[in-house]
Amino acid sequence: MKAGVYDLSGRRVEEIDLPPVFSAQVRPDLIWRAYLAIMSRKFQPKGKSPTAGKKYVVESPGTGYDISRVSRTGGGFGVARFIALAVGGRRVRAPKSNKVIIEKINKKEKLRALESAIAATADPILIQMRGHKLGDVREVPIIIVDEFELLKKTAEVRKVLHNLGLKEDLERAEEGRRIRAGKGKRRGRRYKRRKGPLIVVSGEHEEIIKAARNLEGVDVVPVNYLSIPHLAPGGHPGRLTIWTKKAIELIQKRVDEKWARLRAVKEERALIKATA
Repeated sequence: MKAGVYDLSGRRVEEIDLPPVFSAQVRPDLIWRAYLAIMSRKFQPKGKSPTAGKKYVVESPGTGYDISRVSRTGGGFGVARFIALAVGGRRVRAPKSNKVIIEKINKKEKLRALESAIAATADPILIQMRGHKLGDVREVPIIIVDEFELLKKTAEVRKVLHNLGLKEDLERAEEGRRIRAGKGKRRGRRYKRRKGPLIVVSGEHEEIIKAARNLEGVDVVPVNYLSIPHLAPGGHPGRLTIWTKKAIELIQKRVDEKWARLRAVKEERALIKATA
């Protein structure tokens, strides 16, 4: 599988062979499982206080007073408290803070999901199903020369993205910013945003990381930190991705190292089991 490499002006300067990871089978079910497993680690445990709704001195009046025999304040003749049906009373089956809310996934499944998410960036149908507008994009995945990582100005990055045919998708992301409806406005979640293109670079100290962060919807991530939430936001694969040439070379190396590590662990366990 071949793909073209484009320069900063949007011209195709060479052609390279894509790594085998781009030919992996796209498995939306695995991507969704891996996404849930990763995002569940950000969930906040919820629970109630053991004494919630029970901070009252209550007593039941008993029979013979023509009132219901529920727990009441004032020696049994005040207002109903403590019980679940009373205002300010305890909750029935309230959430517990010790509930296990972290989803688990096998390491091989998670790695397969990463391969699937990477392969989905080379499928124009999945990219458009996610809502991206390809516009004047000639081919996917979009691969650009390594000089792209040296850009220091946001205007320069925007100009290069326009040269690559991403003007429509950038405008879609900018127009998608809107004020949230509801209480989230006053809880630090005032704006809802759309995801735009993803830029994958070779290192974590590249100049473009700061240069592109002011572009609405655009994310820049080093190849060593690339994960499912970057490639498949919301668990939906097919994000429009721009790779630098060096990042394309490193991604296959990273995947191969992960598989080698898993094989080494398997062999070590087999050896321990055989000698036991």
